[in-house]
Amino acid sequence: MNTITKGIYQLVEEANQVVEEISIAEARELLGQSGVQFVDIRDIRELNRDGRIPGAYHCPRGMLEFWVDPESPYAKPIFQQDLTFVLFCAGGMRSALAGRALVEMGLSKVKHVHGGFSAWQAVGGPVKLYGAD
Repeated sequence: MNTITKGIYQLVEEANQVVEEISIAEARELLGQSGVQFVDIRDIRELNRDGRIPGAYHCPRGMLEFWVDPESPYAKPIFQQDLTFVLFCAGGMRSALAGRALVEMGLSKVKHVHGGFSAWQAVGGPVKLYGAD
């Protein structure tokens, strides 16, 4: 039988030691600032169901490292810019792990949102229905 020695909560706690976790209030202050790009790493089904933060760039978690690496055939220009990337998911756990991966890849200006999109919605942060322009 396989037994894990480190669970998701420990992985997230360790990630939070590497990537800066910011509050919803701090995230709201950063939204729309020059040089800051919010990155939504949720699955497309979550965006379709729950909406999105206006101006956030959607990058599914499974493609993040591939889209960030300039040597990858999947590299996206947005990630080749000198920006502060503010990652978020639904609850703040996937974004912690994703942020750690980006820091380990060499990006220095990475943050993730504590509580994620759920916490954003709970305090009345702006939400745009997916596909609505």
